Amino acid sequence: MNVVDKQYDVIVLGGGSMGSAAAYYLAREQKKVMVIDQFSIPNQRGSHHGHTRMFRLGNGNGGQYVPLGKESLRLWKELEEVSGKTLYNKAGALTVGHQQSTFVKEAVKSSISNDLVYEEVDAKTIMERWPGIQIPDDYYGCFDPESGFLFSEECIETYKQEAIKLGAEVIENQPILKMEMKEDCVTLYTAEGQYHALKLVVTAGAWLPKLLPSMNLPIQPVRKTIGWFEPVVDSLYSEDFPCFIFDTDTIGHYYGFPDFDGGGVKLGRMDLGSDCDPDKLGQEFGAYAEDEGDIRNFLEHFLPGAAGNLVKGAVSMFSMTPDEDFIIDLHPEYKNVCLAGGFSGHGFKFASVVGKILADLSIDGRTEYDISFLGLNRFSALEEVK
Repeated sequence: MNVVDKQYDVIVLGGGSMGSAAAYYLAREQKKVMVIDQFSIPNQRGSHHGHTRMFRLGNGNGGQYVPLGKESLRLWKELEEVSGKTLYNKAGALTVGHQQSTFVKEAVKSSISNDLVYEEVDAKTIMERWPGIQIPDDYYGCFDPESGFLFSEECIETYKQEAIKLGAEVIENQPILKMEMKEDCVTLYTAEGQYHALKLVVTAGAWLPKLLPSMNLPIQPVRKTIGWFEPVVDSLYSEDFPCFIFDTDTIGHYYGFPDFDGGGVKLGRMDLGSDCDPDKLGQEFGAYAEDEGDIRNFLEHFLPGAAGNLVKGAVSMFSMTPDEDFIIDLHPEYKNVCLAGGFSGHGFKFASVVGKILADLSIDGRTEYDISFLGLNRFSALEEVK
């Protein structure tokens, strides 16, 4: 058996949403790049499966994300043009919540401060425009007509294929057994052989802390569930129904998608979830009563016409940081290594621009995009405060 021994300019470790994008942008810069993953690309084991991911410009997670969101949308549309594929559905996005919801307030504030097209709507207007919604009279919302959803697995597959067209090598289903980092090179060892590169990009999702144990990355994988429900009333949740986020003051924080293809209304919960080991994640939806119970309870209260039969369910992971902001930075010791992770349930929409940022960091050691609020140094500052 021949042992593989190959040299690259850059290796991307982890070929999910951010990694596949990074490989594409590196290949576009004519770098000899290889992306390697322990699973297939895309796959059902990470945080990108389930067909769709929401895209919002007005951002309840903080206005600092809006410039990245604008650039991300531009890059997604550029990828559509390059590939000829449909990756984005501009269905609109509705953020709804109680009067004291900081999430809704931030969605409105970030829309105003970034000159976004948006509409602040009261409960009466929401229920008249989208009669499938039932909310208390004192709720309100922020509607973003330019937002919508991305076809997540198709996005990853497209970045992968376009990277290959540009000369990138993709290695799937090959776990890393050992990794050696030096200031001028990195070597990855697998059962098939060894791979060397001048630079390394690590985008391994929930496995990031395991691959870089010495960094003590504050990333906690959390088991999350998603369900698709058959509406009991035709057309309420299909034609002109937006993506939605509800920050309720009674039963939690939820997100969902319209029944755009007859597959059902898709729904998940942003808060709660159980800590997990990504290598031991229980894949079976329904293993816990709350897998369906939590999300059905939301539908019965707020979208009662969608609370029909469960069409299917799925298990996924969020990789949470303490402040729910991402980590994108250079390795503190090895400047030829950059990493991205901790996307905390709201990262996929940014995969295109994160891929571009990682390519910049890998090639130049810096980027034109403002990622100062996503650096590792914020965690050391938190420790000092303690």
